Amino acid sequence: MSNGAEQPAPPALPEWDRAERAVRRLLEDRDAWQRRATLAENRVRELEGALRDVSAGTLDPLQLSRHAQMLETENRRLLERLSQARETVERIIDRIDFAEEGP
Repeated sequence: MSNGAEQPAPPALPEWDRAERAVRRLLEDRDAWQRRATLAENRVRELEGALRDVSAGTLDPLQLSRHAQMLETENRRLLERLSQARETVERIIDRIDFAEEGP
């Protein structure tokens, strides 16, 4: 009995909505895991290259260690500076807030 008129679509069932959300979440999770796997594969290639360089003698492990220690020291100093800057900004904000309150 087709009279050419379109039948309205039945309302979506709650189960269908839940299934659709679950599939979306699974696809998002898969994408996240795929990104992590790609990053891990890149890191593996990087580490394998470094290992080849150390094994071949083109990189000195002691020099790398000293350089890493120097970078760690620099990072600590930078973190201290950031902390001090944060404290300074907080003091300035407090002064501005106090000045805005007025007499």
